[in-house]
Amino acid sequence: MNILVHASEARISEATRKVVMAGGGPVGIRLAQELARRGLQVVIINAERWRPYNRVKLTPLLAGEAQVGQIYLDPHFPGPGKVQRYDGVSVVDIAREPRLVLTSTGRAIPYSKLVLALGSHAFVPAIPGANLPGVYTFRNFSDAEALLARSMSARRVAVIGGGLLGLEAARGMRQRGASVTVIEHENRLLPRQLDEAAGTVLQARVEGLGLGILTGERVLSIDGEFRVSGVTLGSGRHLTVDTVIICTGVRANTQLAAATGLKFNRGIMVDDEMRTSDPHIYAAGECAEHNGIVYGLVGPGFEQALAVAASIAGETVCYQGSTPATKLKVLGADVFSIGDFESFAQVPGVKSAVHRLADGFRYRRIIVGHGRLLAAFGVGEWPEATRLQEAIARRRRIHFWNLWRFRRSGLLWNQDNAAIAAWPREAIVCNCTGVTRGALADAITLGAASFNDVRAATGASTVCGTCRPLILDLMGAGAMTLDPARWWKWLAGLSIAAAIAALVTLLAPRIPLRDTFISGDLAYRLWFDTVWKQWSGISLLAVTIAAAALGLRRRIALLSRLGSHDAWRLIHISIGLVAVPFLAWHTGFRLGSNLNLVLVSSFITALLLGAVTGAVAGGEHELRDRQLVATRRSPRVLPFWLHLLALWPLPVLIAVHVFVVYSY
Repeated sequence: MNILVHASEARISEATRKVVMAGGGPVGIRLAQELARRGLQVVIINAERWRPYNRVKLTPLLAGEAQVGQIYLDPHFPGPGKVQRYDGVSVVDIAREPRLVLTSTGRAIPYSKLVLALGSHAFVPAIPGANLPGVYTFRNFSDAEALLARSMSARRVAVIGGGLLGLEAARGMRQRGASVTVIEHENRLLPRQLDEAAGTVLQARVEGLGLGILTGERVLSIDGEFRVSGVTLGSGRHLTVDTVIICTGVRANTQLAAATGLKFNRGIMVDDEMRTSDPHIYAAGECAEHNGIVYGLVGPGFEQALAVAASIAGETVCYQGSTPATKLKVLGADVFSIGDFESFAQVPGVKSAVHRLADGFRYRRIIVGHGRLLAAFGVGEWPEATRLQEAIARRRRIHFWNLWRFRRSGLLWNQDNAAIAAWPREAIVCNCTGVTRGALADAITLGAASFNDVRAATGASTVCGTCRPLILDLMGAGAMTLDPARWWKWLAGLSIAAAIAALVTLLAPRIPLRDTFISGDLAYRLWFDTVWKQWSGISLLAVTIAAAALGLRRRIALLSRLGSHDAWRLIHISIGLVAVPFLAWHTGFRLGSNLNLVLVSSFITALLLGAVTGAVAGGEHELRDRQLVATRRSPRVLPFWLHLLALWPLPVLIAVHVFVVYSY
């Protein structure tokens, strides 16, 4: 289709032309925000019938964990520029000479600059039966809508593809009650983000949630006469299913560029200013190809959006590519991957370091070449993920002590020095919108006095909110905001009870005894009868050993695999509380003298400090919310180490006490 332009339309004044954005996805919206801040007038042409939304939240929508209204992006744009948006309208042709776009509604819109943020579409391989009813893709809101409708009757689902989208689709359908099997032709899940060992860790966690996983398998055909009835695998195995979801990657949307005469390959080809072969047309996001690379990730798309905005505004810009990074939750498991580890593995002089827990639920690996950090990936929570992203992008130097600390603890840096104020200006704080530490600092310097002010000025924390604690820390608004610990009320309550009991034991007067001996006197039997004294001592010793064993649970393979840390912590505190009546039974609140005084004092001190540690751990989120904790270091660190210090003498003191009692 060609645009017919009258002579009068061709002479449209530059003053009436605006920046036209073809695409209302995350990258297009981010770019519109940046242009509006610079005072430019923007028109967004959004081909989807939905208003702009956050793709990350499509999975919670499918799983029933979010409502439709919760996935939409903030419709407001910062000034002074104005933004117009047309939903359900697409660009069908471009007249490059008069600089006009024709929309699907028949309207011709003049532009000063045109930005193609067209995104990508799901790639469906040539599998026999892929066009049968009951076969779906999972890429956009319309796909999620179709799957939501299908989830009401789907009972046995096959997901083809063990990448990010495949696992998210599998999670959503599993949450809806379907039996789900993921089929991945590589030998591991997330083959582009993880190595084989990390993929194995992730697979174990995923299978624990009730998903079936088949790796190293390819789909020969999707079977069925009138609709899907099963799939046949390369191994000859047949799976009976009623629904198939194909998640085998994406391809850039280049059709409009091809019809317009712009250069394209796997994506629309752009230079270092993100310009296409037409100097008035830019491309960014999943449809753009820079130096032969189509990233297909939202993070690089945001970086490209910043480059486009700077170029259109007449600022100096030179986009030099991005370091691909993935940081998200996959079926409840944190997954972090940054850098092309497969390419670096083939480079001479490159080595790696690995840290994993014995329970098999955490795996971390870093790639280092000539003392520089090149790539990192892992499964399980990794507190350094944001700092790692900046360090890898800048090829920061890694010293031998960093590697030693990583192999021992899984951390590269001393967490005391991890304050965001010390990060480089170019370090990305908000991964969702690509906002750097420098941009946040500039906004604060220019007058953003509250979190909402910074949010409005930069766009940071407008998607998932994960970076909120970092922004608050940069503003000096206190330490990181934490979610409450699991069973925190029980933890705090038991800890306070243990502390009170320890103080009562320390301060209560000793239980008085009669001046004369009376046969059958209970108090005398409790604290002077040899048999009773042995029983109380042995009981107290048993409780103490149990508490010590639980304190070392991370060193005991069996205990580390049985139950969560939160559950064992509660049990540990409960045992400490139970120890108090046994101590009262054994001593009658008599602290004794000499060695006995040292032993009882050490025991009560350790109990009291342990109770303080538990109480702080249970109420730490409240302390931070009320800004009573002004340091990034956890407030429980000091009482915890003092608790350990008080415990160290106990084994020797108890051994000497037992020896003396039974020797004399």
